[in-house]
Amino acid sequence: MTRRAVVKGIGHYLPRRIVPNAEFEKTLDTSHDWIVARSGIERRHFAGEGETTSDLATHAAKAALDNAGITGDQIDAIILATSTADMTFPSAATMVQNNIGNTTGFAFDIQAVCAGFTFALANANALIASGQADRVMVIGAETFSRIMDWTDRSTCVLFGDGAGALILQAQEGDGTSQDRGILATDLNSDGRYRDLLYVDGGVATQNTGVLRMQGKEVFRHAVEKLAQTAENALRKAGLGPDDITWVVPHQANIRIIQATAKKLGVDMDRIVVTVQDHGNTSAASIPLALSVAVQRGQIKPGDLVLTEAIGGGLAWGAVVIRW
Repeated sequence: MTRRAVVKGIGHYLPRRIVPNAEFEKTLDTSHDWIVARSGIERRHFAGEGETTSDLATHAAKAALDNAGITGDQIDAIILATSTADMTFPSAATMVQNNIGNTTGFAFDIQAVCAGFTFALANANALIASGQADRVMVIGAETFSRIMDWTDRSTCVLFGDGAGALILQAQEGDGTSQDRGILATDLNSDGRYRDLLYVDGGVATQNTGVLRMQGKEVFRHAVEKLAQTAENALRKAGLGPDDITWVVPHQANIRIIQATAKKLGVDMDRIVVTVQDHGNTSAASIPLALSVAVQRGQIKPGDLVLTEAIGGGLAWGAVVIRW
């Protein structure tokens, strides 16, 4: 028998404010058609005044708890993937822990930018597989609207705010690819490319800074590395592209999603796409898309789901899950 991390519940949260592309036409040399043609994004959500990353994460966490039919005190660990935590410390995860009434578990943040949720899933899987936890909540939450340069049309139109949460629970499996739960993970990073996507602030500069990106270079690395990590994860699970029911990619850019799908040999009708409604929500994009796909009735129990993402670092990874 093999100890597996099986999906017990899922939920998401989006701030009330919806920002259509047309809103950027007032201040930038851009248009709805220009943004859609280059990214596929039509609208995104921005956090309200005083609304923090931990607030968004808490809403998603409570939705996942409701979906799972459990309470916050039944969670052993909380892992929150984010690059926009409320404070330098303490972690946003401990704030969520308090908000859901958990006093006996442990909580921590993980930072791998847009790849953060895949890294968090891999860590949660390791905690469960090793017996250190029986039930782990994994959250991706971001307020990227707080780190935008609103004069840079190449970046500020791409990002949005939101949160998604997944609850994983220990369950015994047979040790085959037919088991439910996380079947394989693949994580990577290469600090040589850190200048392709970064925030020009932090503790060293004593200011928050704003996001900077070399879009063409990120695109070039993204397609190659996303396909590679997906293939690696599938191989570790003893599976191939034909076995996939759904690919739930990081929702950064529709052209990256399409190019990666083509490289993997997976038709677009097996790709979950939400980028048009949410924009790039960084570490929140995969759990958001997973939750939306479950609500839509796309992802069902027994489906084989592949998630993959790349972000600043560069950091990239993939996770194979039997729903």
